[in-house]
Amino acid sequence: MIVIPAIDLKDGRCVRLLQGKRDTVTTYSDDPVATARLWESYGAKLLHIVDLDGAFSGDQKNLNAIIKIRQSVKKIPLQVGGGIRNIGNILRLFSAGIDRVIIGTAAIEDPEFVTYSCSKYPGRVLIGIDAKDGKVAIRGWEEITSLDASELARRLEILGAAGIIYTDIARDGMLSGPNIKAIGEMAESVNIPVIASGGVSSIEDIKNLLNIKKLWGVITGKAIYSGALSLREALRVTQTHVESKVEAKRSFDS
Repeated sequence: MIVIPAIDLKDGRCVRLLQGKRDTVTTYSDDPVATARLWESYGAKLLHIVDLDGAFSGDQKNLNAIIKIRQSVKKIPLQVGGGIRNIGNILRLFSAGIDRVIIGTAAIEDPEFVTYSCSKYPGRVLIGIDAKDGKVAIRGWEEITSLDASELARRLEILGAAGIIYTDIARDGMLSGPNIKAIGEMAESVNIPVIASGGVSSIEDIKNLLNIKKLWGVITGKAIYSGALSLREALRVTQTHVESKVEAKRSFDS
């Protein structure tokens, strides 16, 4: 499992929302490029960027900021979501050097677009599944559907999704701890990578998530911005965990 710092963009600034509500904005930085460079300097292996304006409007509003981040952070991959609802959005991001894109609302509303995108760009299209009480939320989390999150994940795996980013919106931005049970169920429901998001509040949460065997990664935002979690320590703990598993395997094989 890897730890992935998040950069949520609204009006060109780094912000966080509580449970995805657009009227609960906390601004942490007016310089997202500097923030991205900081996380890179700490040793992050991947950055997660969300265009919140795009998520709510369906039209990417922070493309310039995203491009500036890509131009400044050159050593690690970037994955971008928020407002990606047509092939033009994907083409613009890939042309700007973004490594992977995340489709959210369109995964439900336009399955043909998802199928085409996954086929045309294998390994580069992730699907964001945002859920409350196990049911999928769309349009910037403002609409809760009757669709089961795990069932949607299985469908998307068949369509060719490279991975699932699973967010428990009741936990997101609340520093209340991740929903370990729901994350574990999601990771077990598919055979593609699952990245958890929402609720991480401490190094203990990271350690608990490490116990989910099939979990590929975890995204953290508010915890590292507020100082509740040290990104350096989280990266160190996960790296130590990986190294210990490798060493244990070597000992077993010998």
